[in-house]
Amino acid sequence: MAQLTCGVITCGYNKEKCCCKGDIMVGGSHADKEKDTCCDSFRPEGCDCYTSALDHPCQTISIDCEATKCKYNSNYKCYAETVSIQGGHASESGQTLCGTFECRN
Repeated sequence: MAQLTCGVITCGYNKEKCCCKGDIMVGGSHADKEKDTCCDSFRPEGCDCYTSALDHPCQTISIDCEATKCKYNSNYKCYAETVSIQGGHASESGQTLCGTFECRN
C-alpha cells in the first residue's frame, strides 16, 4: 500500500489531504505522461460518498492502476511508496492526475 497525498480539495473523499475511500483507481491506460492519468475514484463534494467510505481518512491506501506504462505499475497495482494525486479544484476526474506517474524506459 502507498502513502497517499490527495491535493484534490473538491473530492468528496478528501479529508485533510488523505482519502476516506479505502482504495482508489488511477486511470490512464494509454498514458505516457502524468497529465494523461486521472483519479477515476474522484467524486465531487456533496455526493453521497460516505456511504461507501471509511470513517477516518487513511494515509496508506491500496491503488489499482490502469497506467500500465508507469514504472510503479505491476499487474494493475501501484507499488510506489508515496503517491500524489493532484487536481486542486477539479470538478470531474479528467481534471485530476497522478503526480507520481513515471513512464518506463
